[in-house]
Amino acid sequence: MSGFGFYHRFSKAYYGNPHLSKLLLVFTVSGGGGVLAYSDSSPFRTNTAFGDDIKRKKVVVLGTGWAGTSFLKSLKDPNYDVQIVSPRNYFAFTPLLPSVTNGTVEARSIVEPIRNIVRKKKFDVQFKEAECYKIDTQNKKVYCRSGQETNLGGSEEFAVDYDYLVIAMGARANTFNTPGVVEHAHFLKEIEDAQRIRRSVIDCFERASLPTISEEERKRILHFVVVGGGPTGVEFAAELHDFVIEDLAKLYPTLKDHVKITLLEAGDHILNMFDKRITAFAEDKFQRDGIDVKTGSMVTKVTETEICTKERATGQSVSIPYGMVVWSTGIGTRPVIMDFMKQIGQTNRRVLATDEWLRVEACDSIYALGDCATINQRSVMEDISAIFSKADTNNTGSLKVEDFKEVINDICERYPQVGIYLKKKQLKNFVHLLKNSHGEAELDIEKFKSALSEVDSLMKNLPATAQVAAQQGAYLADCFNRMTLCEKYPEGPLRFRGTGRHRFHPFRYKHFGQFAPLGGEQTAAQLPGDWVSIGQSTQWLWYSVYASKLVSWRTRILVISDWGRRFIFGRDSSRI
Repeated sequence: MSGFGFYHRFSKAYYGNPHLSKLLLVFTVSGGGGVLAYSDSSPFRTNTAFGDDIKRKKVVVLGTGWAGTSFLKSLKDPNYDVQIVSPRNYFAFTPLLPSVTNGTVEARSIVEPIRNIVRKKKFDVQFKEAECYKIDTQNKKVYCRSGQETNLGGSEEFAVDYDYLVIAMGARANTFNTPGVVEHAHFLKEIEDAQRIRRSVIDCFERASLPTISEEERKRILHFVVVGGGPTGVEFAAELHDFVIEDLAKLYPTLKDHVKITLLEAGDHILNMFDKRITAFAEDKFQRDGIDVKTGSMVTKVTETEICTKERATGQSVSIPYGMVVWSTGIGTRPVIMDFMKQIGQTNRRVLATDEWLRVEACDSIYALGDCATINQRSVMEDISAIFSKADTNNTGSLKVEDFKEVINDICERYPQVGIYLKKKQLKNFVHLLKNSHGEAELDIEKFKSALSEVDSLMKNLPATAQVAAQQGAYLADCFNRMTLCEKYPEGPLRFRGTGRHRFHPFRYKHFGQFAPLGGEQTAAQLPGDWVSIGQSTQWLWYSVYASKLVSWRTRILVISDWGRRFIFGRDSSRI
């Protein structure tokens, strides 16, 4: 009984005191004694074998979007203390935002609390619901401000120290300084945007059904204009059309003939980043569905009741009455990023410039990824002399093609445009490129420049997509996980302008394809290998891929149940 009483008291103390759960007892059988070691979350990690303290590096992550969440999920090294700062305490699966606007999927089904994502980490992770408004590189601090409307106690502004800063703040909607857009248009970047659009659509129908509304006013109220013919704008127009035809037409039968959806695109075609076959199919389908696609229309002004456009073909200005406008024309830089760019001398750029390792140029301890940054890929011609010198180990000034074999792999890894050029020209490898230019003859620096003169023309920026941001987050976390190891044993390509090798392999984006839902249970997909698929079977592929990419089993179950509910009961038209 005494043994049971001791066990009962110990268990009560163990579960009642959280610090006791971090005690580790190690007994030595031969000596009959024991050693007691205590571990708790602190800036120091004790090395019990030698008795010294190792200071943990402080990592501050700004943002909980695709890039930031992917980084946090993949970070495993316990030698970091991580602090997350974001005005949103959740991760949102943004590709399904158009589905939220019409009730196909509920808003809470596509969000996962960030604390749920990081709570099982083996290192200290803290979250602050606040917005960063200033980055101080000199003192290694970020200054933050609470985004809550009321102060519930404590200071609303605070500073956070960092050793490494990961900027993953995303971007805002780009209005191109068009008058009236901010005041009168809806955006589709956040959960709150999708919810506002959903309420606005229902408001338009409810107002149009009032008996005091004239016929002309009714047509204006039920005219929905989408600005931007990219994937988001096209998908929203398709989702809205399905909502009107499949659900709202049954609830508002007298209004269905008054509804009009117009898609404005400044370019020649919608979905211009897709294969031409997809673009043509989407335009034909929208024409059959009654969605009015106006290409070559540039918006010049938005008022409370009209949207003004200038037709590129004729130069004519047109005023279009509308009931609701959704603006989806690309992304712009956030003010805090613009201020930071001025601070570090990047004033002439659209977004933050990083190197191929996602490190902000001129800032060794700051990384930027996702929509707020772009990789400033080094050109081959910029380093052509250094590359030649690395291959010319004997300093002869003249090399045979075979002499480049020692650095070929490093050249192709450091400059990805070389591989793209080889593929375009259908050349087997770098050696064939040199032989194709000058045969078997020896090359001096001028002939080497001539052989590679066209390579840099294929350099291009990565698209601002969730796929790119997620891969960048996972890549950077892998670098952090192996930081100590790669300091000792670098694994990257040769430093052509220095000695030794880079610590890590540079980031390389792998494209897995892209979808364009077109409504009516039809989706277009452009997959690697120039493979295009369009139709209902592709819609089911879209369902499968998106369900698998959701961040947790909770969100997967919720989204799949929402899809099932929509198939059985239709979409909910309640204004909540």
